[in-house]
Amino acid sequence: MDLAKLKKIHFIGIGGIGISAVAKLLLTQNKIVTGSDLHDSDLIETLKNFGAEIKIGPHNTNNLAKDVNLVIYSDAVPEDNPERQAAISHKIPCLSYFEYLGEYSKNKYTIAISGCHGKTTTTALTGLILENASFDPTVIVGSKLKNWDGNLRLGGSDYFVVEGDEYRAHMLKLNPKAIILTNIEFDHPDYYSDLNQYIETFQEFINKLPPDGYFVYNLDDQNLRERIEKPNCHVLTFALENPAADLVVKNTKVDHGRQIFRPIYKGQELRDFNLQVPGKFNISNALGASLLALELGISPDIIKDTLSQYTGAWRRFEIIGKMSGLTEDKNGALIISDYAHHPTEVAKTIQAAKEFYPDKRLLVVFQPHQIQRTKALFDEFVKTFSQSPAEVVIFSEIYDVAGREEKDVTKRVSSIDLLDKIILTESKKLVQGVILSLYYYAKDLVDTKAMILDEMKADDVILILGAGDIDRVARELVK
Repeated sequence: MDLAKLKKIHFIGIGGIGISAVAKLLLTQNKIVTGSDLHDSDLIETLKNFGAEIKIGPHNTNNLAKDVNLVIYSDAVPEDNPERQAAISHKIPCLSYFEYLGEYSKNKYTIAISGCHGKTTTTALTGLILENASFDPTVIVGSKLKNWDGNLRLGGSDYFVVEGDEYRAHMLKLNPKAIILTNIEFDHPDYYSDLNQYIETFQEFINKLPPDGYFVYNLDDQNLRERIEKPNCHVLTFALENPAADLVVKNTKVDHGRQIFRPIYKGQELRDFNLQVPGKFNISNALGASLLALELGISPDIIKDTLSQYTGAWRRFEIIGKMSGLTEDKNGALIISDYAHHPTEVAKTIQAAKEFYPDKRLLVVFQPHQIQRTKALFDEFVKTFSQSPAEVVIFSEIYDVAGREEKDVTKRVSSIDLLDKIILTESKKLVQGVILSLYYYAKDLVDTKAMILDEMKADDVILILGAGDIDRVARELVK
């Protein structure tokens, strides 16, 4: 497909965090963009300001003009969607979001960031480093960055930085010249049968690298270290703990709201780097971005300055603000929102909050994302929260993902099941008859917000976690 010849493109589900970036990209190329989505959002308003014509509400065949050259649809849009069906009947070519990215990436120096955790932060840091080094990349990130006023950085070079999402093996559509692989851990049980299939899919992705490409991976990760066959290209490793890696660190510490660490690149000590975002996992993400940048010839000083200026992304340990206008015993509580939804991400994010705010009481609010994920990783979630350093935990009911859930309601699980199992586990760890943490269940977002307001205290840190709509509560609290 010759993308340059496209004149008019229609997007179904145009408000998604990734697909909206593609729509914006095409608008900057003076293409005519139309689209539809069930709900309005600030991303859609931005696209309208760029000139897109977007219909909000139920999908309708009338939304699709017959002179459209291409339809791009979100992966959440099913095949029987009326607009997809209309495109087929009008013989208009259709591509999913990732199929389009695959076409776009063919003629680019594509740097794909993949893995179970850390993709967005590593993508953002890689793009920012390349930008500051005058590589002028195009970057599509699965979040919003203040630096780029959104989820897209439009560049003028062939460098293209993008997240390689493993859900439904989407990353296999890409044509990578370099891959940064952060970690491998079983997820998306609604698509992958087990960890073996998950790893096999990543192996297929890695094998797409050309002989002059780069494979940069986390040597601390056991699955990457032991179960991935390394490709025939430039292979490089980073690690927090494994001294055999090409890029390692020493003297890691937290000081005045920053993580400070000294990188050692192939035996050579560099000057201290620092990050404003918490968590050792973010140091690991920074190492992955830094290692590829060093291999591309970017100076350590540019990397150091970029990392020090990075303030995070939307819903990635995002500080929403402090509570005010309430009673004296509640004002001053700090609200933080984070996208974490896998047990490992959740555990590390909670620990990061404790490290950055060691003297504060930590109130964690968690909305599990997808019933099948909660079922498949149930024991891991129980372990995460029964070992959590949080003083208070509120479980909001599971976010039910349309089109990705069990149809048999008898097989479903609830957040209250997590609560019951965790309390049973905690009851075995009594200290003088008092349970170490307090746990609550909220049936919906309204109940969740009310429970937070009732339980919170002045100067608490309130960490709101989940990939669903729980972020709305964080923003409503601060408003």
